[in-house]
Amino acid sequence: MNILYEDDQILVVFKPAGIATQTSRTAQVDMVSEIKNHLAGKDDRKERNEPYLGLVHRLDQPVSGLLVFAKTRSAAASLSHQLTNGQLQKYYYAIVLGKPENETDVLVDFLYKDGHNNRSYVVDETFPEAKKAVLEYRTVKTLIALENNTEASLLEIKLMTGRHHQIRVQLSAAGIPILGDGKYGSERSKDMSRESACRYPALCAYKLRFVHPMTGKELTFEEPPKDEIFEAFLS
Repeated sequence: MNILYEDDQILVVFKPAGIATQTSRTAQVDMVSEIKNHLAGKDDRKERNEPYLGLVHRLDQPVSGLLVFAKTRSAAASLSHQLTNGQLQKYYYAIVLGKPENETDVLVDFLYKDGHNNRSYVVDETFPEAKKAVLEYRTVKTLIALENNTEASLLEIKLMTGRHHQIRVQLSAAGIPILGDGKYGSERSKDMSRESACRYPALCAYKLRFVHPMTGKELTFEEPPKDEIFEAFLS
């Protein structure tokens, strides 16, 4: 487990792609269970109760990146409040098929989550249960695959709202689907994903910024994506 920071209030970790943030499946590894085991192993008291761990935010199972957890209830309340008011800021890298029309842009959509098939859709704002979704992006680099003359671009994304599968849905609806995304990708992006052996969505929460719940100090954590597909864009 890649722990970037830990004190008596918070813990910041990097979640690999393919591991759930939290799951009820007993045979499946998840980050919450792994961190609780880590905390229990550090507890040298004779009578050990299950350690407290506050889940502040999540990442989709196939998505990698940074997560902050609270080790006290007061820290959890502070971080949850920051998440609600926008103080807890999340930045992502994504590799998409094609080149965005605008180098920087703000995408605003309304999303509906269908819980039956674990999928979200872009809908009209009048659609029942539609929720507003906003993200900002800038194009970092565009490369062309010489063998098929296909463009792919690295985007840096600042998430302004936290909706179900938000980045994946919004970029797909904008015509620039994320490589490796079998759920929301286009046929072309799926073909390119197979050619580049991209098994998971090329999406990584690489930076977190928030205020420490106890000290009030602004903290920023960064960790580059581990997937090989990012190497050509970030080298």
